[in-house]
Amino acid sequence: MNLDLTGKRAVVCGSTQGIGKAAAVELALLGAHVTLIARNEEKLKAVIKELATKAGQQHNYIVADFQSPDVLQQKVKQHAAEQAVHILVNNTGGPPAGQAIDASVDDFLKAYSSHLLCNQILVQAYVPGMKQAGDGRIINVISTSVKIPIRGLGVSNTTRGAVANWSKTLSLELGPFGITVNNVLPGSTMTGRLEEIMNTRAAKAGKSFDEVKKEVTEEIPLGRIGDAAEVAAAIAFLATPAAGYINGINVPVDGGRTGSL
Repeated sequence: MNLDLTGKRAVVCGSTQGIGKAAAVELALLGAHVTLIARNEEKLKAVIKELATKAGQQHNYIVADFQSPDVLQQKVKQHAAEQAVHILVNNTGGPPAGQAIDASVDDFLKAYSSHLLCNQILVQAYVPGMKQAGDGRIINVISTSVKIPIRGLGVSNTTRGAVANWSKTLSLELGPFGITVNNVLPGSTMTGRLEEIMNTRAAKAGKSFDEVKKEVTEEIPLGRIGDAAEVAAAIAFLATPAAGYINGINVPVDGGRTGSL
């Protein structure tokens, strides 16, 4: 099985923590040159030091906040003009918890901007280079909510569903150029995002964090909450030559929790 990414250039968004950071680590281990994107430069510098570096391998970063799409667009256009990118991992933190009916129009606009619109900006910047190379991987980190909505995450469910359908559409449009587009759907994964959701759930229910964690764990057939590295392994595989004929799919990484095929 060919899992070698030597010479490939990858861009990983939201890569200073959680799943994004874990994905950057895995891609670097497989030989890719990795460009990190996040808003905190000090954290970006720290992650760069943690990435594996083989002979000739180079990593760098772009400081950008997904709440400022215009700035992101300017920076990634410049980066794309300097070097071709073969792998793009779209990943950013989810919107705050809450019912869809209670969300403001601004809540939806912010979520669509930082997810769907920023993903579009990134794709439009890097796809021309992928087309020229005749090869590319676009991997979107979304949520199992695109299969079954998660209660209490109204804005997130809505936004993630839009991104999933955008991705499927792109897979049809870009497949003829040798570019695959796939989604990885993390289930309960121990990240800051999950801790925030469980804390909110605990506060509303008048329960402790540990009680809520136990309830979440009991819903998972494998009987445990996942690790970011396990999601990153799926992301990394989809980026490799071995996954070259996998296109337009959703890959749940959730311990079997999602109640659908």
